[in-house]
Amino acid sequence: MARIPSKTEILEWIAENPGLTAKRDIAKAFGIKGAERIELKRILKELEGEGTLERRRKTYLDPDKLPPVTILMILPPDRNGDQFARPLEWEGEAPPPRVLFKAGKTDAPVAEGDRILGRITEVRGEDHQYEARLIRKIGTNPHKILGIFRKSAEGGRIVPIDKGADKDWLVAAGATEGAKDGELVEAEQAGSKGRLGMPRARIIERLGDPSAPKAVSLIAIHQHGIPDDFPDEVIAETDAMEPAPLGDREDLRHLPFITIDPADARDHDDACYAHADDDPKNEGGHVVWVAIADVAHYVTPGSALDREARNRGNSTYFPDRVVPMLPERLSGDLCSLHEGVARAVIAVWMKLDAKGRKISHRFTRGMIKSVASLNYTEVQEAQDGQPNERCAALMAEVIAPLFAAYDATKAERAMRQPLDLDLPERKIELTDEGEVKSVAFRERLDAHRLIEEFMILANVAAAEELLRLRRPLLFRVHEEPSPDKLDALREVAEASGFTLAKGQVLRTEHLNRLLAQAEGTDFDELLNISTLRSMTQAYYAPENFGHFGLALKNYAHFTSPIRRYSDLIVHRALILGHGWGKDGLSAQDIETLKETGEHISDTERRSMAAERDTTDRYLAAYLSERVGSEFAGRISGVTRFGCFVRLDETGADGLIPIRTLGREFFHYDQRTQTLTGADTGMTISVGQRVTVRLAEAVPVTGGLMLELLAVEGGPMPGGASGKRGGPVRRRIGQSRAKTANVKRKVERRRR
Repeated sequence: MARIPSKTEILEWIAENPGLTAKRDIAKAFGIKGAERIELKRILKELEGEGTLERRRKTYLDPDKLPPVTILMILPPDRNGDQFARPLEWEGEAPPPRVLFKAGKTDAPVAEGDRILGRITEVRGEDHQYEARLIRKIGTNPHKILGIFRKSAEGGRIVPIDKGADKDWLVAAGATEGAKDGELVEAEQAGSKGRLGMPRARIIERLGDPSAPKAVSLIAIHQHGIPDDFPDEVIAETDAMEPAPLGDREDLRHLPFITIDPADARDHDDACYAHADDDPKNEGGHVVWVAIADVAHYVTPGSALDREARNRGNSTYFPDRVVPMLPERLSGDLCSLHEGVARAVIAVWMKLDAKGRKISHRFTRGMIKSVASLNYTEVQEAQDGQPNERCAALMAEVIAPLFAAYDATKAERAMRQPLDLDLPERKIELTDEGEVKSVAFRERLDAHRLIEEFMILANVAAAEELLRLRRPLLFRVHEEPSPDKLDALREVAEASGFTLAKGQVLRTEHLNRLLAQAEGTDFDELLNISTLRSMTQAYYAPENFGHFGLALKNYAHFTSPIRRYSDLIVHRALILGHGWGKDGLSAQDIETLKETGEHISDTERRSMAAERDTTDRYLAAYLSERVGSEFAGRISGVTRFGCFVRLDETGADGLIPIRTLGREFFHYDQRTQTLTGADTGMTISVGQRVTVRLAEAVPVTGGLMLELLAVEGGPMPGGASGKRGGPVRRRIGQSRAKTANVKRKVERRRR
């Protein structure tokens, strides 16, 4: 048992380690674990009550000392020209200490009255107690730039690759880091503005040739700050690992589990098996097994590997590479359920009735040996009566029972009514050199839906099991749409001739009814896109607010701990709840559960943005050789500065700037999401079929610029968009009258 430190020892530790003042840091320093932490908590509360320590959020600080990072206000220079700062969060009894502000060479300038976030260093033997260096001004953040370096005699400039960037950045001769003309570089803001008001930057990293096809995903990785190199200590940990032994695990190697994944899958972390239930009390029922790689056995709380996995939050997938959450030794080997190899799993056995309702389940920590690693296409072909040699041997015992169980779940799904959006997914195929070979839409097969449905069942079972065990976990939360977004969706529906009833508690079945009304009409895609945009973003939280989109009360991610840290937390919670070992949810895991949920929700959004930007850049590269060609598409968005069009052929989105729309002025109505011509009364709205010409494709930013040629089969008034010629001629009074008339017509349609 560790010795509980005295109050004096705790105060001395905090004074010597101002950056490690959380309760868990103090406990770790003195080797305090388990129940002994309760006594430490009592002592800290006493110190807090005595006024010796102040609790700020989850850290304990000496109230008569400044924290290592604090908010300061810049004071006017003294007679010697030195600039001091006053701490704004000082709560000690003594007067605030003197803080000398020391500016770095490339720091942004500060002036009297500025508030800054500063890094504090305590000094001795001076007429001041602290010195501060600038981290950033409050309300600003050191801006990072990714762009192409263009060399000049004075240094050079950076042309940003971001679509929305409207100006270049100046780089002084001493801040180029030796970058060559045309190189892709990463830089950060430095100092005041230069000539012509251009902002200044200094290069911090050279990234090489931006025209190389495989630089596309590298751009996204750096732009979004996704960690893509594992620290040496993490690699050392994983390299030393051995396959998990059977030990106390349940031996499931006799069951014919299979994995079903995309043909190009990089990992295989879930396997399944099903058979008809032989219980006479459950006539027509099924038993479904879902086995998930036991990542928790290898990634233990507090290890270097665990810290890195939490930092990454999830894997990020690009057309040419993956940035994994875990090193290849785990994701591609020890935690991948390879055919014919014994692998450790956490599995759930689920009993379904004849209508696909789950009536019971149990979890186990076991060992399986997959009999086959199959892909979706070959499994679907086998079910459709054309099995290949491998699938033919598995039809009766493995594949047919899986589809029988899946067929049963269709009835339960029809009753539950999860949101049924029809939004095809794009697939970009690359050559070995990284160039785009083709862009197509992924086919949705019953084999996909089968795995999806079984994974949902397993996720529900995990949430219900941990609620039963009263163990903390991270739920996958998806809240219902906000009233404002719902009103916007209702307006789009009514403008399209459909109805979404008001005055009732919204359920997914109401949205499905709306989508069913639009199915097969010209407004099908519009309503699907608008419904998707009305949804809130899902997130992870220790509180359970249900999953609106899936129409489920209890839902947690359990089925992919190789690529999602949330699932690893759920696995650890199950291990703790069942007493399966010492690698379950730790006290620190529990203490930081809310922060972990917020962090991995952010990393998930970061990955989604990076993946979307990469897809845009690949599509722009693919279309760059077809500038001047005409394409069919549909208006997917309308804004004050123009409208967006989704092209039918590739699903790419391009912008038609409002300045290129015909020879008249267009009024933007935010409520109806329309652009209306002041002279002709022509209305451009979301969902309209259009013909466009590709005017520009910029692979480095992913931007597509389009010209509008025809709307709903009719040409633009006055010819194509590019034929504006001279100034627009109109009578102001007549224009206003026409605009008002159009607005009245829109209002009548809306009623």
